[in-house]
Amino acid sequence: MMTLKWRYLIHLLLPLGLLSWTPSTLAARAIAEVAEVYGDRQNQLIGYGLVVGLDGSGDKSQVKFTQQSVVNMIKQFGVQLDDSTNPKLKNVAAVSVTAAVEPHQGAGQTLTVTVSSLGDAKSLRGGTLLLTPLRGIDGEVYAVAQGSLVVGGFNATGENGTSVTRNTPTVGRIPNGATLEREISTGIDRDPTIRLQLKQPNYETALNISKAINLTFGGQVAKALNKGQVEVSAPIDSEDRVMFVAMIQELQIEEGRRLPKVVFNSRTGTVVISQNVTVSEAAVSQGGITVTILESESVSQPGGAFNTVGETAIVQNTQISVDEDDGTTMVWPRGTNLQEIVDAINNIGATPEALMQILQALDEVGAINGDLVVI
Repeated sequence: MMTLKWRYLIHLLLPLGLLSWTPSTLAARAIAEVAEVYGDRQNQLIGYGLVVGLDGSGDKSQVKFTQQSVVNMIKQFGVQLDDSTNPKLKNVAAVSVTAAVEPHQGAGQTLTVTVSSLGDAKSLRGGTLLLTPLRGIDGEVYAVAQGSLVVGGFNATGENGTSVTRNTPTVGRIPNGATLEREISTGIDRDPTIRLQLKQPNYETALNISKAINLTFGGQVAKALNKGQVEVSAPIDSEDRVMFVAMIQELQIEEGRRLPKVVFNSRTGTVVISQNVTVSEAAVSQGGITVTILESESVSQPGGAFNTVGETAIVQNTQISVDEDDGTTMVWPRGTNLQEIVDAINNIGATPEALMQILQALDEVGAINGDLVVI
């Protein structure tokens, strides 16, 4: 009965054009742009395998687990080996194999895998990955990988030990190199509700999403749980559920106000400022103290002022000087754009470190009307 009700409601709303419900705002965005459906995410897989066919660039004999893996693999094919067998192989490398499964991918679909060396192999170029099971976080096998590696880097070594390396020769990829054996099920498709997770948690945005859904479908279909999640009642029938979610994602809502940010890269001195970031009235004094320590050596002859022992000696001379520059004071009125302040600081020749210190000081006293993020 519930399925028929949902199907009737959805097919009733489609011709009415209610997918274009929009608040009176110029900054309206589709729900699909600001929120994700809980459970629609990637799942990571990992495996341990062997790459063979390397031209002498594989793991050395010191990497014991590579040798053990080769012995164990050969025994599976019926080859009898003594427990003391210690093969010395230079064309084999132990590797980790990783892949990502997109949501709702099914058995038989292919995945691109990344292969990375675990031992001391110099290069994986020209190698072939042997059949490797890929497991999920639960330890179950979900895919198998095998194939020839595509390596973007290379390593060349001369007889005298000179070597040249470009990019990373110990990491390669196998496009479509893994086959998914079964779907990763989360069970959320059978829940009576779905959850929308906001990409940027915001109370106003969450409230606007629930209002838009309730205004379109009526009643209390949606409920904002917190600033990051909105719970929505959904039909159980798969086709109705897909149609319902598609309609929700196209609804237009007004995104809530977000606090502007100032991002400073301390390594490069790059400053990225959100729109309309201003400061309160503030004054900054930037001065510099330079401490110079000079060390020099001199030879003292017997009988000198510093040498009374009658032998030639080396004397350490230390000179310390302190120079204090006149501080530069800059005063800005309230409401000044932060970009103007950064430009003024750069014009006096301040270093990136000095700029970072000034921005942190302004943020510490609460003069910046935004968040300061230092990376």
